[in-house]
Amino acid sequence: MSFTEIVETARGPSLWRPEHVAAVALREDMVPPCIGAQDVVPVLPGLDVWDMWPLARRDGVAVKLEGATLWFALAAPRFPDPIERHGHARIRLLILRDGTWHDGGPVFEDGFAPGSRDWSGSAILDEESGCVTLFFTAAGRSGEARLTVEQRLFCTSGTLDLSGAYPRIRQWSAPREFVVSDDRIYTLVDQAEGAPGELKAFRDPGYFRDPADGGEYVLFAASYKPSSHKNNGMIGIARSEDRSMKRWTLLNPLITADGVCNELERPHAVAYGGRYYVFWSTQASVFEQGGPVGPTGLYGMVAPSLFGPYRPINGSGLVLANPPSEPSQAYSWWVMGDLSVTSFIDYWGLRGRLLADHPELIRSQFGGAPAPFLQLCLNDDRAWLAT
Repeated sequence: MSFTEIVETARGPSLWRPEHVAAVALREDMVPPCIGAQDVVPVLPGLDVWDMWPLARRDGVAVKLEGATLWFALAAPRFPDPIERHGHARIRLLILRDGTWHDGGPVFEDGFAPGSRDWSGSAILDEESGCVTLFFTAAGRSGEARLTVEQRLFCTSGTLDLSGAYPRIRQWSAPREFVVSDDRIYTLVDQAEGAPGELKAFRDPGYFRDPADGGEYVLFAASYKPSSHKNNGMIGIARSEDRSMKRWTLLNPLITADGVCNELERPHAVAYGGRYYVFWSTQASVFEQGGPVGPTGLYGMVAPSLFGPYRPINGSGLVLANPPSEPSQAYSWWVMGDLSVTSFIDYWGLRGRLLADHPELIRSQFGGAPAPFLQLCLNDDRAWLAT
């Protein structure tokens, strides 16, 4: 079976509908505290950091190594306009020990990655062998004269090394494109240009093991090819056909938001309490014009099995949102197997001011650092933040 064949799952994709978004009701227990200056602690001098994910066990819980956890994050130099970071992003290794972040250096050597920059992914550790598998997005192509927004899904494996003061990952295998768009249901993203918020998606691979049968999958952000709408985001899924994770099959999408929302970013799944939860991040600016708009936040749906049928958490899909007074203070949430939640500090401390009216704040109020961790609570189709 070729990579580009789609295997139809037992159910069609579940739909995130306009009426779901219209039902958004922001409760107090869905809103994290406002981020203050004491929370904005730069991790890497001279670099912005965003889109973080842990080195995790197959159940999604962060691996603890000699009292530390390892994290992968996108990093780039601190430009006057932080939006430029997306054109320079490379994956960096961070170590969190006793509440303090330490720099583990670039994950890849110069020239190793297949893209002109790296975008988000996920990572798992085989605790028996010490093998780390990293899934990531290659944006553009290495050596391209002008940056493109092409997106491809790659994986590589390395060896965990605990011999030094901090854990390291060494001897990465040659990156391998493990899932390819069919360009029929899934949009093939090979455009030369694209504006933030308007990009089509084939990115952000998030690993998931189904506890029901041990099957291994990757969820990813995608766009619905046959759509007639400008906003046609969806969540795709691929299945590994063997334990080596060298053969993958592209499956029918899990969730579609056609005509509702353009970007269902960094999708990932968590099995909890006998249910399957799929989460993603979405910004208020990427909802369908003229339709209902939800706040920038973490969204999700729940199902009795990995392949659905999914229904929106909290009746609308909204799991948590930034405070109304600080609607852009954090983004790119990632829920781990123990329901702890990470994100990064985006534009904080604006106090109702618009960046368009205050360009002097574009640099000073961009966090570019890890946000305070949150703890999620789940009960069937209800979600709230622990206090």
